[in-house]
Amino acid sequence: MANTYLTRTPSSAGNRRTWTWSSWIKRSTTGSEYVYSWGYNEHNVDGFNFDSNDKINVWGYQSGTNYSLLTNRRFRDVNGWYHIVIKYDSTQATASNRLKIYVNGVQETSFSPETYPNQNHEALVNNTIANRIGQFGWNNDDYFSGVISHIHFIDGTAYEPSTFGSTDSTTGEWQINTSPTISSYGTNGFFLLKDGNTITDQSPNSNNYTLAGGTLTKTEDCPSNVFATGNPLNQPHSDYVLTQGNNTITLGGGTEKKAGSATIGVASGKFYWEVKLLSQSAETYCTIGISGASDLESGIAGSQSTDYFYRGQNGQLKYNNTAISYGVTWGVGDIIGVALDCTSAQNTLTFYKNGASQGAINIISASSTPNGVYLPSCAKQASSTPVFNFNFGNGYFGTTAVSSAGTNASGNGIFEYDVPTGYTALSTKGLNL
Repeated sequence: MANTYLTRTPSSAGNRRTWTWSSWIKRSTTGSEYVYSWGYNEHNVDGFNFDSNDKINVWGYQSGTNYSLLTNRRFRDVNGWYHIVIKYDSTQATASNRLKIYVNGVQETSFSPETYPNQNHEALVNNTIANRIGQFGWNNDDYFSGVISHIHFIDGTAYEPSTFGSTDSTTGEWQINTSPTISSYGTNGFFLLKDGNTITDQSPNSNNYTLAGGTLTKTEDCPSNVFATGNPLNQPHSDYVLTQGNNTITLGGGTEKKAGSATIGVASGKFYWEVKLLSQSAETYCTIGISGASDLESGIAGSQSTDYFYRGQNGQLKYNNTAISYGVTWGVGDIIGVALDCTSAQNTLTFYKNGASQGAINIISASSTPNGVYLPSCAKQASSTPVFNFNFGNGYFGTTAVSSAGTNASGNGIFEYDVPTGYTALSTKGLNL
């Protein structure tokens, strides 16, 4: 949602003493970013954000602090989803019961600062003023850059997180309840982003929101099926930039040749993904492939024994610091499919150019890699600024949908070309097929 936000101004005030916010959130970056704000201006506003230290901050200001809870715990996971519930009920006699924060069903209890609203304090939330989702509202750069799903706002009732999720009896993980029982959403309550990127209110209220800036892109990535993305916690060099849900990777103008990688690595199974070279500033060796987990910081992409990279400029394959003849050349606008088979002692890797196989390559067993996993990767071999759009199954290259989805035998993910039989998307569902 970077540079994207939703807005609505209620025509009448709701219950400003009791309300619930519930949403599933996948971050794309660390540092300060805003999830929602509700107010007149930057001095009279209530909101929820991650601060510069990745702590959850829920606060309200009306010419001074009315309430403020900043967690001591940090939330830096950019691969998984967080379920965050804010329960506000200033009618409670006990101060600590007036505002509660839950993450994945567990109440946060350690805060600094820890300021609760006065009894019967009326928040700016639910007033007849602008509510923005995905942006602070008064600073144009204060956006939320990740993905948000299943936003429930309940006007007039303080719900427990168990309304919106539950613990899986097998895995012990917190899982989404896609159809929670809500007796009433109240006057200004709403349910957004239930399926896909619709901002039409799915509650009975018809409190629809407006897309006020940016582009809202649909994603297959959801709380019940997490897809791989580029990994912002692995920054191979200072000119490495991730955007558009971390599925677009820009390798800046320096000469650094280390590879950027994905958030999910594999040691078994059969997986497929696609990469489109969107642009490059000069003719150079743009490379797409896989890396062993501990080889990413070891040097030039393709220089290690568990690196396998397909070069665009000459069609060579580079591995273990050796370049050999492999396939045809590729460049801007081409889509490179990657099929990794880790189901046998002698694993195989196959690259496709615009759906045409360039041939299977025997690679060493994933169990022989230093960290036991392979990671999807990309790199450059000279000074230039290539931009790669990864499609791990979301069905988009950047904000552009695939032109005509191919078949996928596993039924997991949307790709431009037909997925080889038995292969699936690199996602949590794919890992468990």
